[in-house]
Amino acid sequence: MPDAAAAVRLAAELEDRVAGVYSDLVRAAGGGRRALAAEALREAAVRAVRWRGESVAFPGLAERAGTAPPSAAPTA
Repeated sequence: MPDAAAAVRLAAELEDRVAGVYSDLVRAAGGGRRALAAEALREAAVRAVRWRGESVAFPGLAERAGTAPPSAAPTA
C-alpha cells in the first residue's frame, strides 16, 4: 500500500465485495443459512461505512448501488 488512504479504500472495497457474496447467499439460501447470510451482509455493510464514511443505497447489490463495473451493467 502506498499510503494509509489507499489502505482505507482497499478495506472499503473488500467489504463491498464481501457484502456482494453474502447478498448472493441471501438470495440462494433459505432458513437459518439465509438469516446468517443476511446478518453477515449487514455487518459487512456497516464495516464498509466505517471505512468509507458513507453508505450506499443497496449494500451488496453493486448493480443497484451505481457502482457496478461497465461489464456487469445490463445491456439492451
